[in-house]
Amino acid sequence: MTNLFWPMLVIAYLIGSLSGARLAHVFFRTPNPLTHGSGNPGATNMYRIGGAKAAAFTFLFDTFKAVIPVYGSYFLGLPPIELGIIAIIACMGHIWPVYYRFKGGKGVATAFGSMLPLGLDLGLLLVTTWTAVLYKSRFSSLASITTAGIAPLYVYFLKPDYVYPSLMLCLLIVGRHTANIRRLLDGNERTMDEKHLSALRKLKRKAKRKDP
Repeated sequence: MTNLFWPMLVIAYLIGSLSGARLAHVFFRTPNPLTHGSGNPGATNMYRIGGAKAAAFTFLFDTFKAVIPVYGSYFLGLPPIELGIIAIIACMGHIWPVYYRFKGGKGVATAFGSMLPLGLDLGLLLVTTWTAVLYKSRFSSLASITTAGIAPLYVYFLKPDYVYPSLMLCLLIVGRHTANIRRLLDGNERTMDEKHLSALRKLKRKAKRKDP
């Protein structure tokens, strides 16, 4: 391992531990993402409970917090395997954040951000895949799982030196969706539309209870 690898590893984890959803909760005065909707501090849940602006902020923040350490490591000349590990550690920071008692999200946006330094063409393929699956199925979890599953294949054709790190990263993301996979197989997973409507109903009921 190079001398710069270990400090960059720490930086990646600390930056990755920052939470876009928790910041959006404060800035946009949304309901708490940990206690509303799916309970996941991610962009999809922020859309359900806080709307498009809060979701966009969450997604961009969680994406670019991974871009920073990975791009920084790339410009410092770290080899592909070290870049891959740093990307994984940034995602682990999001999933198990030191600032929030190790209770984080599923790491989809952060994983996307960690792959962006490999090229905008890869980023476009990932976004297109996620959007197409969501549009056809209406399951945000299935869109994330499918995109994570096919991402190493995209990397193989575009940046073959990074196949193994991307495979490890994608296995981490799929592993975080085991409960969703179980619900999909059982037919109990709710679509994004159903979850959004459910979250809205809960917020309306809560607002009524607060009314004098």
